[in-house]
Amino acid sequence: MAKIFKHKTDVAYFDHKDFKTLQRYINQFGQIESRKKTGLKESEQRRLAIAIKRARHLALLPFVAQG
Repeated sequence: MAKIFKHKTDVAYFDHKDFKTLQRYINQFGQIESRKKTGLKESEQRRLAIAIKRARHLALLPFVAQG
């Protein structure tokens, strides 16, 4: 299984208001990508998940994909 991001991400902090960056970590079905695919550390993946969930509650990101 290949990683989506081959290089270390240059994002130091995942902001829930920056939905363009967060969309990179969501697959076509609206699910958060796994650590194996994103290549993030465990703590970074947790912060990413929290930011995505906050963005979903603010209606910046969808809970499920269309279709």
